[in-house]
Amino acid sequence: MSRPIQATIHTSALRHNLQRSRQAAADAKVWAVVKANAYGHGIERVFEGLRAADGFALLDLSEAERVRALGWRGPILLLEGVFEQRDLELCSRLDLWHVVHCQEQIDMLAVHKTHVPHRVFLKMNSGMNRLGFRPEHYRAAWTRLNALPQVDEISLITHFSNADDALGIARQVAAFNAATEDLPGERSLSNSAAILRHMGAKPHPGLVSDWVRPGVVQYGSAPDFPEHSAADWDLQPAMSLRSRIVGVQSLQAGDTVGYGSIFTAPQPMRIGVVACGYADGYMRSSHGTVQQGTPVLVDGVRTRTVGRVSMDLITVDLTPVPQAGFGSEVTLWGRAANGALLSIDEVAQAGGTVGYELMCALAPRVPVVVD
Repeated sequence: MSRPIQATIHTSALRHNLQRSRQAAADAKVWAVVKANAYGHGIERVFEGLRAADGFALLDLSEAERVRALGWRGPILLLEGVFEQRDLELCSRLDLWHVVHCQEQIDMLAVHKTHVPHRVFLKMNSGMNRLGFRPEHYRAAWTRLNALPQVDEISLITHFSNADDALGIARQVAAFNAATEDLPGERSLSNSAAILRHMGAKPHPGLVSDWVRPGVVQYGSAPDFPEHSAADWDLQPAMSLRSRIVGVQSLQAGDTVGYGSIFTAPQPMRIGVVACGYADGYMRSSHGTVQQGTPVLVDGVRTRTVGRVSMDLITVDLTPVPQAGFGSEVTLWGRAANGALLSIDEVAQAGGTVGYELMCALAPRVPVVVD
């Protein structure tokens, strides 16, 4: 028998979460963002759940090829555009739309030989200060692109740095609108947090997003946790990571657990040894001391880690589940067999990171099934 750890991708949850983005974004078209191999879930595994989107957005040409191989004939957007001249040839062959964020990419287009002009999304650096043209240089870039025979329609795009917190989007929306006034073309501004917080029930004045880009919300994570949870936004976990107890130890008061002995039993207790470790993608920082640990579900009952996370094993407190033993189900995040939920955001927070990282860190050695 193989090791009992397994990840499950929930197709119905993907459909539900995509619909939540549609509801919040009203009449906007939806890019299903599947970069980083669909945030660790696997492009091929999530395709059926997300195929109701209007397009797929990603980073790598190899990922674009995979989406086309699945039979998708609609729009595909390269969110960082091309990285070298020959990439444009594949864009032409696969009919890819792509972001233009720097003069070098315009230079590549200017010498590209194509029979079919490209659809491009001109990116503004409205305050994130990563990729894009600053507002004062944006119109000049648009004018140069618009003059190229290699370019067909130009859409306008930017990315928010603080849509998930109190600073919000007002400053960037104002900068974007001022620099793009009277420019034609569809606009794409809203990421996951902007869709949920600044569209729908509480629309931000001046925010026009013809295309929205839901990323982490598709996979059931709250973009503004802990201010709001996934449940607050009516999101469902798209991935459940489950394993089983493969050993049980009975401790006496004063016994320690694991490498470094960071947990000392305060009284007699039972602990379960679980087939999961940092080589599976579970964070080593998700350790458990006497004061606190990372939440897990054992047979659907909430408990916590004790001691250090090792390469292949973690240890959990069985005090809240005295009936648990060898073979008991352990849910590291997602949905337990009895329906109990453990948010990936909460697990990530206890380990000092965010749900995005846990999703993307799922190791290749973990078997994955789709339901």
